[in-house]
Amino acid sequence: MNDPRLEHLLLENRRQFFGRASSGIGVAALASLLGKDLGAGEKPSAAFGGLSGLPHFAPKAKRVIYLLQSGAPSQLDLFDHKPEMDKLHMKQLPDSVRKGQRLTGMTAGQKSFPIVKSPYKFSQHGQSGMWLSELMPHLGKVADDICLINSMHTEAINHDPAITFFQSGHQQPGRPSIGSWLGYGLGSETEDLPAFVVMLTKNTFHQAQPLYDRLWGSGFLPSKYQGVKFRSQGDPVLYLSDPGGASRTSQRESLDRLAKLNQLRLEQIGDPEIATRISQYEMAFRMQQSVPELADTSDEPESTFKLYGEDAKTPGTHAANCLMARRLAERGTRFIQVFHRGWDHHSNVQKYLPGLAKESDQGSAALVQDLKNRGMLEDTLVIWGGEFGRTSYAQGNPNSFGRDHHPRCFSIWMAGGGVKGGMTYGKTDDFCYNIADKPVHVHDFHATIMHLLGIDHERLTYRFQGRDYRLTDVHGVVQKEIVA
Repeated sequence: MNDPRLEHLLLENRRQFFGRASSGIGVAALASLLGKDLGAGEKPSAAFGGLSGLPHFAPKAKRVIYLLQSGAPSQLDLFDHKPEMDKLHMKQLPDSVRKGQRLTGMTAGQKSFPIVKSPYKFSQHGQSGMWLSELMPHLGKVADDICLINSMHTEAINHDPAITFFQSGHQQPGRPSIGSWLGYGLGSETEDLPAFVVMLTKNTFHQAQPLYDRLWGSGFLPSKYQGVKFRSQGDPVLYLSDPGGASRTSQRESLDRLAKLNQLRLEQIGDPEIATRISQYEMAFRMQQSVPELADTSDEPESTFKLYGEDAKTPGTHAANCLMARRLAERGTRFIQVFHRGWDHHSNVQKYLPGLAKESDQGSAALVQDLKNRGMLEDTLVIWGGEFGRTSYAQGNPNSFGRDHHPRCFSIWMAGGGVKGGMTYGKTDDFCYNIADKPVHVHDFHATIMHLLGIDHERLTYRFQGRDYRLTDVHGVVQKEIVA
């Protein structure tokens, strides 16, 4: 057993044997390997990654910008206008409305559930007459471009499983994120930037839920499909700068030699992660030129900062990240996700909600308007929303009230990318507690996003451990009423 040749043979398992048999890729094929998946079960397309045969039909959207509001914004105070609550204010939420539904541990022990109306005024906006809170004045300017869905619902009642559900179609970690699925299926519109980019807004408010890298991870897909996190300080991407004294020529020569070594190893064992390593080295090399140009907003006219607000000049703010999302979109990034934290208002809604809304409102609305001005909104899908909603009854003292988690009904909005603008879809009951019309589940939401991108959500699958997985599991209905 001390013979190294025998040890090598023992290490070569069944997967490696078949991998070697199926991937005799020569050096001449290296260029076609970069940016494309191996062992995926379908031949890659001629674009920058992606699968042949995709999109399945003509897409309405080419790319997605997802502004995820982590912590769960209160739909009752921002989007779901309930004037009838003036009469219900401080009355008990009837048991017949609650229907024995699950409560969190934070309010399950409460002896009373007093309804608290929104302290904020609502008014109608645009030709559509969309009702929006006074906390979203800038969004009102683009009301005719957005589709407001007031009938979203989910199964998760706590933050981590809920945001994981929205990101991956499953409450438990380990599945690929939505951006990874789209990068795998459609590839990228550019070879100089990642297909999937993530940005985190600096948190300026309390009660910010933690965000984990697995939320933009690739799960069981090859790791090259995971999201690349852009930072607001230092290099936008870690380790992007060359070490001191290294020239671009010497770096290119080093990468070429490294690619040959990795190629030899790939031919030996056929592990797709080696192909990922080769392609990611090449991507990083190209990003050394593309990212600094992307991150330098000095070429933006003053009118841009007037539109997005002065915060757009401060890296890491929500407005700055929205501007960066537009710059990524126009350079070909497929899926851009901006996480804006701090919406977890279990106490003192009136103290904390206005500040968060102000942070998010102008940058989000400006992004829609900016894309429209540039002729990009028609094929760019913009999404804004959290992982669940907030209760209409008070958590804690009704005089300095908070709102608890509420998965039964909440609001998100979408704009562009083939979505009907100026539309309010779905309806909740008078208590803003249950859905009264046109419910939209998380799986339906995912199916509709994929439909807008030209993907049949039932056909984009990946075989893992003997099962064909998909983002929508075995569920999902495309909400065709909101599709233009």
